[in-house]
Amino acid sequence: MVEILAYAFGIMYTPGPVNLISLNAGLNGQVRSTVHFCVGVACAMFLLFVAFAYTGAWLVKPAYQLWISCAGSFYIAYLAYKISWCGRGSAPLDSAEEAGSAAGNLSFKSGLIMQLLNPKAFVAILPIVSVQFPAAQISGAAIVAWSLLLSSLALGAPATYLLMGARLGKWITQPSYFRWLNLSMSTLLLYVAGDIFYNHVFLSW
Repeated sequence: MVEILAYAFGIMYTPGPVNLISLNAGLNGQVRSTVHFCVGVACAMFLLFVAFAYTGAWLVKPAYQLWISCAGSFYIAYLAYKISWCGRGSAPLDSAEEAGSAAGNLSFKSGLIMQLLNPKAFVAILPIVSVQFPAAQISGAAIVAWSLLLSSLALGAPATYLLMGARLGKWITQPSYFRWLNLSMSTLLLYVAGDIFYNHVFLSW
């Protein structure tokens, strides 16, 4: 069972689209408003864990994975575009609410949708529910308990990046630095979106 937690921690806490967006939100002082985004991510993971654990991997057929990856890559690219315009004006953003609007409204709904369309979520979940759960004889009601536990790890990942960004943001005072950071984050997200599209859509077409 330790192997399950180790794998989940390793895959969830590495840089990915959700964690990068949370980091950027922290840099822009959106800690309070982005908490709902993190909760949405965790709820999406819980739904996916329960769905795949009880139905099996047959629920995500290769054709479905193709379209999910395609939609996910375009959604991540869209958020990258929104973030690239955050703080690009001549004046700094005056409030967390304004920053959140510019960055793409990091709400519970956006976190839920993004994680449901995030191919990294399937990379994290499928090996656990199809290999590690049966090997550890986790079944029945225990699946729900483990899904809750693993979803709490999923909540902690973007929350950690959010707090890291908030800490770094306190050391940065020049608005121009925020603009460059937003552009850097949007570039990284575009790379992630392109990588997802190439590996999970283009090569599978």
